[in-house]
Amino acid sequence: MTWLIGLLVVGLGMLLVIKTQWIYDFTGPIDFAERFLGTEGGTRMFIKILGVLMILGAFLGVTGLLGKIVSGIFAPLLGKANI
Repeated sequence: MTWLIGLLVVGLGMLLVIKTQWIYDFTGPIDFAERFLGTEGGTRMFIKILGVLMILGAFLGVTGLLGKIVSGIFAPLLGKANI
């Protein structure tokens, strides 16, 4: 089941990266993305970055590395030993 969800998330991330202009035309500009990522193109860059992060997160989740990375980051903050 994890592989299926991972495959779906990778497909959605690829759709975000490939069909950025269509998504931009559908949603319109995103104010904070335009402000922080540059003018007239920040929204497109945000959509592409979101797609790449989704693909990366799906691959890490399917391989089991996502949990180790998250616990490695937050375990020192919670005072627990790394797993």
